[in-house]
Amino acid sequence: MSELAGNIAADIEAWDAIDDHRTGTAGDRQTSDWLAGRVKSAGSEPRRDDFALSRWVLKRCALDVDGTVVEGVPLFDGGTTGPEGVVGGLGLLGESRGAAGIGVGAFGNAAGATGALAAFRRTNDYRAIVAVSKMDERVTGLALQNADRFSEPFGPPVLQVATEHEKWLHEASSAGAVGRLTAHVSLESATGSNVYCRVRGRDPALAPLTVVTPKSAWWVCTAERGGGIAVWLALLRHFAANRPARDVVFIATTGHELGHLGLDHFLATKDTPPSHGWIHLGANFAAVDSRIRLQASDAELMDMAQRTLSTHGVTVSSTTPLGSRPGGEARNIHDLGERYVSLLGSNRWFHHPDDRWPTTIDLHNTGRVARAVLAIATRLV
Repeated sequence: MSELAGNIAADIEAWDAIDDHRTGTAGDRQTSDWLAGRVKSAGSEPRRDDFALSRWVLKRCALDVDGTVVEGVPLFDGGTTGPEGVVGGLGLLGESRGAAGIGVGAFGNAAGATGALAAFRRTNDYRAIVAVSKMDERVTGLALQNADRFSEPFGPPVLQVATEHEKWLHEASSAGAVGRLTAHVSLESATGSNVYCRVRGRDPALAPLTVVTPKSAWWVCTAERGGGIAVWLALLRHFAANRPARDVVFIATTGHELGHLGLDHFLATKDTPPSHGWIHLGANFAAVDSRIRLQASDAELMDMAQRTLSTHGVTVSSTTPLGSRPGGEARNIHDLGERYVSLLGSNRWFHHPDDRWPTTIDLHNTGRVARAVLAIATRLV
């Protein structure tokens, strides 16, 4: 096994050993400490970028129908209830009998599905909504949706429940059952933390290259986040040992699942010049059977990245159309008007508690991605 492959495996396994990566938790702080240690071992000086936030602490979050209780997790950018919950008749979303009651539907994480749920949330037709998790038909259980509007929540309470409850919920809705939905949470003062460092280049007059990846997630989420972290560290080790022409800034941000809170904070508070370019290491490209999606700010970077990935044996399954607002943290960079290359993938265990080492990881393909991204970064410095 090569040194790069060994480091990737060790980094992903170490990520998986931290049991919770949710923003503002003890696991989030442990992740920052661990990552800072890795940065220091690479020969760079880590910095912490801490900020205050109000963390949701879940109390009772459940649907009760005639004594049958289904527990779930509320959408973190939706409404909440008091401990008494709300009562209403169950009805399938979009059907008239669900009006002013509790709507029931099944939704995945694709843009169309989340958009459809958001449309129901923006109406006044339902006091609350039960959303069955449908991320991937091959993986049952509860996979959560991100809270992109965490800072500006909207709509009624939405309780996310596991796939095994779908049939029962449909039957209860068809029978006109009455339920009580409770999404009771409290707010706790907490601290989110980004980790960043700068590898000094030979010419300080040159604008820096910036490499960004998220360091938070709903659960452990090893294939979702571990690949980005491992490649981020691989680039850091390379440039710390091989001084680049321009500075390279490395940012690992918290708050990904809460509307990119950490990156928003970093960009709003750090007095840094525009970057020469960004590399965004997004979700899931380390997953088994991942279908790689490439995003770039312009045709020149898209063509260069596609050629480089292909040269290193990485198959690109799809690209985001040029000019479209991209997915992941690349959207923040797009909004800045700066240049970027962004890499994401698919993952059947996306946002699911079972996304764990080593089952969900394709180490060989992650190594190919790492070598390709290193070649892309070398062109940009």
